[in-house]
Amino acid sequence: MTKITFHPLGNADCARIDLDNGRKLLIDYADTHCAGSDDKYIDLPTALRADLQLAKRKDYDVVAFSHLDEDHCIGAGDFFFFQHSSARQSSDRIVMTQMWVPAAVITESRNDLCDDAKLVQAEARYRLREGRDILVFSQPDCLDEWLRNQGIDPSARDHLIVTAGTLVPGFTLARDNVEFFVHSPFASHLNGRGSTVIRNDDAIAFQATFQHGGRVTRVMFTADIAYEVLGNIVQVTELKGNTDRLKWDIFKLPHHSSWKSIGSDKGKDKTQPTPEIERLYGTYGERFGMIVSTSKPIPTDDTDDQPPHRQAAAYYREKASDLHGEYIVTMEHPSLSTPKPLVVEIGSTGHMVIKGSVVQTAYDGTAPRAG
Repeated sequence: MTKITFHPLGNADCARIDLDNGRKLLIDYADTHCAGSDDKYIDLPTALRADLQLAKRKDYDVVAFSHLDEDHCIGAGDFFFFQHSSARQSSDRIVMTQMWVPAAVITESRNDLCDDAKLVQAEARYRLREGRDILVFSQPDCLDEWLRNQGIDPSARDHLIVTAGTLVPGFTLARDNVEFFVHSPFASHLNGRGSTVIRNDDAIAFQATFQHGGRVTRVMFTADIAYEVLGNIVQVTELKGNTDRLKWDIFKLPHHSSWKSIGSDKGKDKTQPTPEIERLYGTYGERFGMIVSTSKPIPTDDTDDQPPHRQAAAYYREKASDLHGEYIVTMEHPSLSTPKPLVVEIGSTGHMVIKGSVVQTAYDGTAPRAG
């Protein structure tokens, strides 16, 4: 089986994908736990090191940084081995065999970045200059300009560029039981803004398709992108006749259950989606679909400290109910008092949520559902 682990980090992201052939991927990294506090966030570096020790490894095959906001990279400077910095190469650091970053990570100014984001950017730029151990998602004009300023012909780095609408090289259904289809970022969005970066909208979003014993399970990872870009993804993918790439069994929600990833108005009780967003959840969600909110607990009223938003949560709960599935909030799983990692196993019968000693299983309708 393949296993995906979503870590309870508050409004922050880190998902680990363990393939059944032993390959490991980490999607974002945010060490939000404050030692000695009662914040209930997982001690991420300790948890990840323990898992790697069990696997007798000190590396990940892939570490993806969807964008450079703090909630997707904080603490990375203390955890990973950085090729560009001799001060961050001790033997206890975790190796990133390959990095995945959006083009905006390379091109945006470092002036507005937190310290960890600056380190991630410096590492990505170093690897791109060296021409190894990195994939950059999208090729806007500003990336070509950056390469030329480094004295590099952009065509010499074509093998390290992955564009929207294509598969990520290095993973195949035949060898790995998974393939990754890139939905964003769109080079045209960056081209239309010159040097301006909107991190949430210029982030990596992709569909992971897993295949076990003839059963296909699809998982959407959408970083923090807003409804306009998510709607563009739906429109473009439909226009290309690629609607299978919009289907999902598990949907890792964007932006911690924010209404801004659904529509233009929060709403009083429930956020109303745009037509494209409604199709994404209502048409392309599969039976028993699971919606995962990597977020703090859902509030019962409106406060300034949001997301998550109760109105957005109401919409997502409705969509999950329509699919006879689940809407799961990481900081509420398995309970508010003791949140634990959300572990999803994917195999020949679909996806199974592991809740301590209890297993909840999603099937295709030919067998009963446990839980």
